[in-house]
Amino acid sequence: MATLAAFWILVLAGAVRVERRRAYLVKSRAAWTLDAVGLAIQGGLVPLVQLTVVVSALTLVVPSLRGSLRLPGHAVAAGFVVNVVVVDYLYYWNHRLLHTARLWPIHLVHHTVDEMDVMGTSRNTAWTSFFILYVWVNGVMLYLLAEPAGFAAGAALTASLDLWRHSELSPPRGSLADRALGSVLILPRHHAWHHAGDAAPGNFGANFSLWDRLHGTFIARDDAPARLGVTTTLPLWRQLWWPFA
Repeated sequence: MATLAAFWILVLAGAVRVERRRAYLVKSRAAWTLDAVGLAIQGGLVPLVQLTVVVSALTLVVPSLRGSLRLPGHAVAAGFVVNVVVVDYLYYWNHRLLHTARLWPIHLVHHTVDEMDVMGTSRNTAWTSFFILYVWVNGVMLYLLAEPAGFAAGAALTASLDLWRHSELSPPRGSLADRALGSVLILPRHHAWHHAGDAAPGNFGANFSLWDRLHGTFIARDDAPARLGVTTTLPLWRQLWWPFA
């Protein structure tokens, strides 16, 4: 519910801008289809898989492990940290792998987004989400944890930050919020450079910019990219189901 609320807040916050309303009016039918399918999968099918397929499989194979993992310290706080920090670092590498030559085709459709817009957050080939570790790691951890509330809250925060990161609602450059948040988090303006059409790939992180800074993939620029997105000649059905050349 928190993630759904974040989605609609960001959509409405963007829609009050004249530029965003105009962009929606000229957006192609194919782009709307890709975004709608992606949001339905990310918001509906993925949680369903986590709560049914993953949990059912684990219940069948290792029923004794359900609720067996107890984290040290305050269980709720520890679970939150594991999701927001540890899983975030794992995602950094997951994301980098999706940019390798072998796996790039299944991630390419996400990079056809040509503007920062929360509606394009989940634009993907229909089955790409199942190559992103959140589906499996979150499902397994929610099954194993004796106290899963903190981990679930962390997952909701990460999903909300993912929506915000793809929006155009970045703090004004040079403002206190921009400097404070930008020293820790991947802001929308940082993620815009990840989607830049003519820049070397970087800013792979989800929540924290630390991982990119640590591994030399952080793009720190104050200007906006000249162009966002990559182009593809693949027809819509192939973008949805078979994005290989």
